[in-house]
Amino acid sequence: MSSPTQSAAPAARLPSLYQFFGPGGVLARTHPAYEFRRGQLQMAEAVEQALQERRHLIVEAGTGTGKTLAYLLPVIRSGKRVIISTGTKTLQEQLFFKDVPFLREHLGELRVCYMKGRGNYLCRKKLYDLTDQPLLNGLEEISHFRIISDWEKTTETGDRTELAELPENSHLWPKLDARTDRCIGSQCQQFDRCFITEMRRRAAESDIIIVNHHLFCADLAIKAAKDHAPDAGVLPDAGIVVFDEAHELEDVATNYFGVTVSNLRVDELLRDVEHTLRRVNVPITEVMPACGQVRDRSQFFFSLLPPGEGRFAFENRPEFLEENGDEYLGLQNSLLHLYTELQAIPNKLDEVHALARRVEELRVNLGFILEGEERNIVFWIERRTGRGPQHNVFLQATPITVSDILRTTLFEHLESAVLTSATLAVAGGFEYIRNRIGIEHARELVVQSHFDYESQALLYVPPDLPDPREAQFVERASQRVKQLLEITRGRAFCLFTSYALMHQLYERLLGELAFPLLLQGDAPKNALLEEFRLTPNAVLFATSSFWQGVDVQGEQLSCVIIDKLPFAVPNDPVVAARIKAIDEEGGNAFFQYQVPSAALSLKQGFGRLIRSLHDRGLLCLLDNRILRKQYGRVFLDSLPKYGRTTDIKTVEEFFGSGAGQQ
Repeated sequence: MSSPTQSAAPAARLPSLYQFFGPGGVLARTHPAYEFRRGQLQMAEAVEQALQERRHLIVEAGTGTGKTLAYLLPVIRSGKRVIISTGTKTLQEQLFFKDVPFLREHLGELRVCYMKGRGNYLCRKKLYDLTDQPLLNGLEEISHFRIISDWEKTTETGDRTELAELPENSHLWPKLDARTDRCIGSQCQQFDRCFITEMRRRAAESDIIIVNHHLFCADLAIKAAKDHAPDAGVLPDAGIVVFDEAHELEDVATNYFGVTVSNLRVDELLRDVEHTLRRVNVPITEVMPACGQVRDRSQFFFSLLPPGEGRFAFENRPEFLEENGDEYLGLQNSLLHLYTELQAIPNKLDEVHALARRVEELRVNLGFILEGEERNIVFWIERRTGRGPQHNVFLQATPITVSDILRTTLFEHLESAVLTSATLAVAGGFEYIRNRIGIEHARELVVQSHFDYESQALLYVPPDLPDPREAQFVERASQRVKQLLEITRGRAFCLFTSYALMHQLYERLLGELAFPLLLQGDAPKNALLEEFRLTPNAVLFATSSFWQGVDVQGEQLSCVIIDKLPFAVPNDPVVAARIKAIDEEGGNAFFQYQVPSAALSLKQGFGRLIRSLHDRGLLCLLDNRILRKQYGRVFLDSLPKYGRTTDIKTVEEFFGSGAGQQ
């Protein structure tokens, strides 16, 4: 693994944007796949101007623009410290391990580091504590412990991605990672050797810090808290932030500015208290009974919460408290008692202080979810299947909108924010994204794609299928999908807006098609993608997790079929609260929120098909409301200029002309 810091080129010897991107420039001389991309130079000029003028910039740049280099070069030329935040770890690692080395080779030394969330790194103290007093469950954890112990002696980063032999679902890793719950900071004996400390040092010495939205928003939420410690968070201060895959920013920020209390969180805290106090050997005569009391009260309290499956609004909190107030107060008082007992331990270590802080934080969070009143918060419950017959119950308090939060905690404090993605504009404009995330006074740019969508992609909408909400849709849609897959000879993604419909069509077509059919859930996502790439004529049935961040180039993917317009589920508690808030303020939630959100999702899903200049294939939307309804025009105006047809004969001709023939 190469060093996670790489050092900075003196600005005086850097090429201009045209000298780098233009015909005969650095890129033309050094990149094997170079073609002059006017949009790439146009985007780079817009980024450089925004940085010079201390302005925000929103830029949509389609696949094939080369947008990472288009913002990296202006960032390097600025000579300022810049944070680059990506939507996925995949893009984060592409930037650090592919784009930065390429630039370094041709521009000179660059001081760059990349940072991930603390859960990706090993905590040496936890590992050593477990070595001294091993509490391992079964042969699998013993085997994983040996793997991690041997690796710890040689790793320079502590990043678990180096541990290829450790399974993704290892139950031991969460007990040893560097999340903040049990971190005691500079008081820790391993502080100087800590991988998080080392990561912070590298970041402090770097001009460019590459992170992902999850880490960025987690750090922002910690620093925005009223009671945050002076050294809270891990990211250094920077006046410029580039958000790549910026269409994901709202959802990630929504998660990190909310509050969650679950039976799992209570159980994990109690395990940590009991394990820590046994290990440090302090008098615990009163603490253990207090833990037992919290455990009993918690189990009873969570069993009383309103019934329901999946995600549902917790609208009757006052009635729930009126009926179950004694049980709620019983849990709160047991947490207060545990906190008091921990505080009463004489000469206690910093680890015990940290545990007491977690108990109090849990108590405050629970109080906010049950008793809090805030106009911009929706309170809801989620039940997830746990191990065995038990459900895990999550109490949630989520911001209805993060626009004011991001405006006041982020955008008002930055010199420049650059937001870019292939999917930010709705019908050519940025009003939707501006309103959702609270960015004001931003320059705007739509960079036309390098691809010739009109000849490379054909969009087919069957005009004769019933409305997706009608009972006969499943039968008719499965017949049409079979017909299309026979024309394309498989080589397709069938993407669905619900698991139910995915399973229905998969089961109907399983014995009907001669092509290998793959189903989401039968194997991990990466394994399924690899199998799809390696299996001739394969068809993958999948849902939302395959709508973005998935890249299959060439003939292997020649068709993307989407079942219906991807409107968010209107009775989801967060979506319903957003709809209600917009309508109550005199707006029209359907046109201001539901349609634009679905239009961007559709653009993401269709974006799987054309990933290079040589890709060619079919896009099919089985939902002809896009043609029949007034709002369909917004969807069509948001998509690239694909060739379009409602005639399946045109689809046959498109594939019969030699395109995509094997």
